[in-house]
Amino acid sequence: MDIYQIILANKELLKILYALAISLICMVIVVKTDKIYKLSLHEGLRYFRNAFFFYGLAFLARYLFGVILPAINYTIIFPIFEYLIVLAGFFLLYSLTWKKFNPTETGHSSLINSHVIIFHAMAIIIALLDTLLGTFNFMFYSQIILFFYASLIAYSNYSKNPKRKFLKFYFIAMLFELSIWILNLLTATLFSFNRLLLLNIGIINVIFFLLILYGVAKVTKK
Repeated sequence: MDIYQIILANKELLKILYALAISLICMVIVVKTDKIYKLSLHEGLRYFRNAFFFYGLAFLARYLFGVILPAINYTIIFPIFEYLIVLAGFFLLYSLTWKKFNPTETGHSSLINSHVIIFHAMAIIIALLDTLLGTFNFMFYSQIILFFYASLIAYSNYSKNPKRKFLKFYFIAMLFELSIWILNLLTATLFSFNRLLLLNIGIINVIFFLLILYGVAKVTKK
């Protein structure tokens, strides 16, 4: 029995460990980013911090509570997961683009304000559409478009400041996340959610979060 078979044979335990690992990574990113924000007062960092706060909640909802409460997994937990994961993506993109919409923004809540309320509404609509139609396509396509755009912006930022290592890690991380959503779509549409493919996607997902954590840790050491 190879390593993949062993892992798949213990998939429920793996889901719990996966959720806890990613949620812990997200929590550390949130705490470290909050420290940087308090020193710099850079508004983009607040939205970056919020993104990983919602990512952490999303993985706890989907993989931890989804295992503990399987009977209500699809009807309740999965829509919540989808809302949180889509919302996190919007916050991540907004952390790169907030100046274009409100360059003088400061002071007010970064979780609910006149701009991000649109993200909440869009995330709710996407989650409801997928739930009602019994599909994942709205989530997949929205995140592919979002991270394609985020990758372009991250590359532009890195090309302007190639000596800043965090921008390099950020660009690579955006490419990883874009690849994850494309692979998720292909796995769903072409391979009927093949468990081995999903396992490999999960590994890439962990790498994405570790890249972000590493980049944030490098910044906080300075």
